[in-house]
Amino acid sequence: MANEQQVEVQPSEQRDVELETGSGRTEIPKTDAFRNYIASGWADRPEQLPPVAPLAAAAAPRRARLSERYVGTRLVVEAGEPKVRSNDTDYPFRAHSAFSWLTGWGDETVAGAVLVLEPAGDAHDAVLYFQPAAGRDTDEFYANAAIGEFWVGRRPSLAEVGASLGLEARDVAELERRDGDLTVEDEGLARDLAELRLVKDDAELAEMRAAIAATKQGFDDVIAALPRITEHERGERVIEGVFFTRARSEGSDLGYGTIAASGPHACILHWTRNDGPVVPGDLVLIDAGVELPSLYTADITRTLPVSGTFSPVQRQIYEAVREAADAAFAIVKPGIRFRDVHAAAMAVIARKVGEWGLPMLPAEQLEGVERADRRYMVHGTSHHLGLDVHDCAAARRELYMDGVVEAGMVFTIEPGLYFQPDDLTVPEEFRGIGVRIEDDVVVTEDGVENLSAAIPRTADDVEAWIASLRG
Repeated sequence: MANEQQVEVQPSEQRDVELETGSGRTEIPKTDAFRNYIASGWADRPEQLPPVAPLAAAAAPRRARLSERYVGTRLVVEAGEPKVRSNDTDYPFRAHSAFSWLTGWGDETVAGAVLVLEPAGDAHDAVLYFQPAAGRDTDEFYANAAIGEFWVGRRPSLAEVGASLGLEARDVAELERRDGDLTVEDEGLARDLAELRLVKDDAELAEMRAAIAATKQGFDDVIAALPRITEHERGERVIEGVFFTRARSEGSDLGYGTIAASGPHACILHWTRNDGPVVPGDLVLIDAGVELPSLYTADITRTLPVSGTFSPVQRQIYEAVREAADAAFAIVKPGIRFRDVHAAAMAVIARKVGEWGLPMLPAEQLEGVERADRRYMVHGTSHHLGLDVHDCAAARRELYMDGVVEAGMVFTIEPGLYFQPDDLTVPEEFRGIGVRIEDDVVVTEDGVENLSAAIPRTADDVEAWIASLRG
């Protein structure tokens, strides 16, 4: 049995507790009697230090690679602070991706934590600063709604976090800011961190596979729920809720706002209002990803026939998009340029548009990156993926869009065709149809692996998938 401290509290003491006004809606006891009372009578809570977490072990060589670029410079990487949603209500806290990449600390990161790389000869010593748990003998324990254990649960100790991350951990109150510190707000440091993250290590790839597997389950859930989704006047929002349930139960959160776009809404690339019906006979485009506790996310899009079967026109457009995706897959290997992936997909899109007799401007009337067929697909085909859904965005163009593809890079392949409902340049039967197929891939030593291959892609396989889950 755990040891307990027994304290007898007299009724008069309870009645005479003084209260001080808090934020206008909270009264905070402030007498010594109350402080002594609430600080006593607690069972012992032995501290058990955990082993170094796998992602934290993988972060050490990442810090070493960054250190090589900044010999003699003190680097300060902050996790960030909570962001206000409304009045005194915050959004759920998510650490800065660079901080998580350098520490291995994911969704349990304490807001306000700071990683400091202190120069030590030709290398750096890593020190993690954060605000540890408030002792039960402090007012914070019961009265601080931001960090008090009564309000937000038990916070980890310095020793616990230090052991889990393999880092020296100190109270953030000891952190000194110095002239010459370089932070992630610096454009150069942000750029270098993004570029170091372009190639994923084995620990990151394992997280990506797990995020994609959870996302596949989310799509299964949505398909199984299609009967009740179609019965609701805002069925798109039901899709969003079904997928979110899977994201929370199998991961940590959504990697980004789910796009659940039915009918003509599928022609709106970033449709996130998700307030429309899901009508049998239409297509529904679902772009969604599960974010794991490690903060790595998937990014998958599938376009499904709500009734379970594509119409001939829907199938024609869908398979054209799938052919474009397959053409992009076929060229991916180390040594190509990243932009070549988009060019391969767009070549198919252009051919299909031409075969269908859709009007295009003559080439001599186009400039730069303009393409006549981009009226029907205005977005790029690929972006890097990892801790951010649009990962490594601060990298230089010469290493990203114009960069050479390397083994270990993870990115999307996501061509589409979008025929707006009021576009008079396309046949009437095309109008209001939007299709996107998005997969997550990793570049291998001699080609590419489709990490999301378990999620059906061809029109036939999608129909069979829906039939198997709807019974």
